Amino acid sequence: MKNLRLKSARAAKDLSQQQLADMVSVSRQTINAIEKGDYNPTIHLCIAICRALDKTLDQLFWEEEET
Repeated sequence: MKNLRLKSARAAKDLSQQQLADMVSVSRQTINAIEKGDYNPTIHLCIAICRALDKTLDQLFWEEEET
């Protein structure tokens, strides 16, 4: 499942995938894979991304339950 909230939050900060990757010490490919839904990041990486984007875990990574 694509993480459009992450992509949107990154775009709102005017950051490229590479810039965000540099901020959290991973490769651009890792950020790309997370956004595409091809990679499930560790909680440590999730928290680092949230801090870089001034968002909470819920805002970026929590899956909404369908009712």
